[in-house]
Amino acid sequence: MSARADLSEAQTPRRSRKPAVLTVSRAELLDGGSDAEFRKLVHGLLAFATRLESVRAGLARLVGLSPSQYTILISVAHLEEDRDVCVNMLADHLQLSGAFITIESGKLVKQGLLTKTPDPSDRRRVSLRSTAKARRLLESLAPTQVAVNDVLFEFLDKALFRHFLGTLNRMGSCAERALLLLNYLSDSQDRMS
Repeated sequence: MSARADLSEAQTPRRSRKPAVLTVSRAELLDGGSDAEFRKLVHGLLAFATRLESVRAGLARLVGLSPSQYTILISVAHLEEDRDVCVNMLADHLQLSGAFITIESGKLVKQGLLTKTPDPSDRRRVSLRSTAKARRLLESLAPTQVAVNDVLFEFLDKALFRHFLGTLNRMGSCAERALLLLNYLSDSQDRMS
């Protein structure tokens, strides 16, 4: 047996290895027929998203809330400046289910951070409002939040911020369609098995 035959796959010289299977096919996402740069982008986005979630969890912990409760509370506080905030509106804004918003906002009501009142124009809807206690809590957190967010997003200048915001809106709708496609393909595969 030759020495070459004894080499494990990990020891096989790179030149003789088969290239990795492509994870995209769109020419705009390939560089010289390779998806390596695309994979760097995805992994970078995943790493940033993980850190963003950790920052959110850390800010929430500072005020004694879960990350979801913190996001709901701060969203209500900002949205209520312009209009009444109902569960469905908040669910759409945060891209979460109405049932989840109902459960988590109920916990915030018990803590005295939100109030729920029937909507005067539609008694089936409930309006959410932040309480004075909630506003004091968020005001106490604001200096830390500002310092952390300024560092987290220091890579953005004004033009890049505007561009990134528009791109993010398009990313969200593409992500939703990709999830629908993945679910459809998974269901099709399950039915064929």
